[in-house]
Amino acid sequence: MSKTITILDEMAMQRALTRISYEIIEMNKGTENLILAGIKTRGIHIANRIAERIEQIEEKSISVEELDITLYRDDRHFPDEVGDPEVKGQHFSVSVKDQVVVLVDDVIFTGRTIRAAMDAVMDLGRPKKILVASLIDRGHREIPIKADFIGKNIPTSLKEQVKVSVEEVDHKNAVEIIKP
Repeated sequence: MSKTITILDEMAMQRALTRISYEIIEMNKGTENLILAGIKTRGIHIANRIAERIEQIEEKSISVEELDITLYRDDRHFPDEVGDPEVKGQHFSVSVKDQVVVLVDDVIFTGRTIRAAMDAVMDLGRPKKILVASLIDRGHREIPIKADFIGKNIPTSLKEQVKVSVEEVDHKNAVEIIKP
């Protein structure tokens, strides 16, 4: 039987996202040329929360875009008779050219999701810089990618799962570890 342990409750999540918001502002020296790209599904909700906090702090709104990296993943599996589908670029409401794009996700684990997200952004143009924000860093990279902004480091075993719940999808805000 598995055991679930709450690592972050709603208030702890809010504090972590507020800290990330301040760190993004500080590293970027403000909000100029800043785009948050939330990775579908939970990353976009986290990106929206960070954008709200940045707007409260700086009194300026920033662009938040949704990034679907499904067709960019290197671990996708399609039946042989279908072949690889044509990968179509993302469509943002703003240009990424010469912008600082912050990729936002709920958990950074192997690094493969972030690598796929970078490919998707590069299909849109050449940003000035790409940074990574993640609510949780659980380790276990398979490729050399790191998060620039982390809400909480949670060392885990490969057998454990980290579950991030957001109100918009899961009807609660929490981060839990599920131990086998």
